[in-house]
Amino acid sequence: QVQLVESGGGLVQAGGSLRLSCAASGRTFRRYAMGWFRQAPGKEREFVAAISYSSSNTDYADSVKGRFTISRDNGKNTVYLQMNSLKPEDTAVYYCATPRTATIPSPLEYQYWGQGTQVTVSS
Repeated sequence: QVQLVESGGGLVQAGGSLRLSCAASGRTFRRYAMGWFRQAPGKEREFVAAISYSSSNTDYADSVKGRFTISRDNGKNTVYLQMNSLKPEDTAVYYCATPRTATIPSPLEYQYWGQGTQVTVSS
């Protein structure tokens, strides 16, 4: 079992930045791909970014490419999402998740989720 705890959300002005963190417990965190998802009010959950266990591969939603960066520190059992040039449409609850596979799977294959952290971007 993997426990994931997100932090770093908050309220920012459009154009600002936030860095989200997801701390994971579990002996085999370093072997797992990790992903970030978000869910805006009244909308379905959507994929944001993912990273393989070795950081050799990353993937981003088109809507965040060039603005968001996913990274991880396996020594700290932590994955990060650096969010720059934030837009009001980025407002959502952000969740980290893992499929417990080393490579990046389809977005449907993530099985373990954190509680989420709220990101609000004002105009």
